[in-house]
Amino acid sequence: MSSTGPSVGSGGRTARRVVEFGRTYVVRPKGKHQATVVWLHGLGDNGSSWSQLLETLPLPNIKWICPTAPTQPIAIFGGFPSTAWFNVGELSEDAPDDLEGLDASAAHVANLLSTEPADIKLGVGGFSMGASTALYSATCFTQGKYGNGNPYPAKLNAVVGLSGWLPCSKTLANKLEGVNEAARRAVSLPILLCHGKGDDVVLYKFGEKSSESLSSCGFQDVTFKSYNGLGHYTIPVEMDEVCAWLTSKLALEGASS
Repeated sequence: MSSTGPSVGSGGRTARRVVEFGRTYVVRPKGKHQATVVWLHGLGDNGSSWSQLLETLPLPNIKWICPTAPTQPIAIFGGFPSTAWFNVGELSEDAPDDLEGLDASAAHVANLLSTEPADIKLGVGGFSMGASTALYSATCFTQGKYGNGNPYPAKLNAVVGLSGWLPCSKTLANKLEGVNEAARRAVSLPILLCHGKGDDVVLYKFGEKSSESLSSCGFQDVTFKSYNGLGHYTIPVEMDEVCAWLTSKLALEGASS
């Protein structure tokens, strides 16, 4: 699927880059369909690897949608192309934010959720850069708009970020300030962040800082879990945490052990 992302308003300075998203993998629910979660892979990965892992989880009521990011030149790789949700110079919240790329990927996520039935709860989650895109989607939902001002259409019920960081964290408080609807959404949106203390790719301190930034901006239902010795990958105990949290926050029935 190709997308140019949300359009730049009048006076946009540059032509938008055209973004070609890769293949989307879907894991259908094995039980009654109660929730749909878009899950976003990390830098250089694709939707297939995560779909295979998610299929093994004891969450029969969740439909998983695992898209593949566009292949684009990435600054951290010296301009070498890789699958990535946005361009990045470093994997931290200190990096300059590629708002255009973030908006395009957040719009792709919202688009994937847009055809789900009205009674289905919606979530977004991801790993590493995918986690950052999920958290950016959470801030778009809370503000009711993308970074470029276009309205954000999806209603999110849960957000999960593993080994990631919060983009645009420095400007988030200003964006949410004085917007009543944003404050209400921030209070009620559950967010789970997990991070390994041994992560040498996205440092643990950036995960911890992201959690603190969200809390200080009015997100009241933020859970932060840390794992001693865990590097930049996931382990069964972490995925067990994700399963229990999603089952609780999305009020899923019939979870098998």
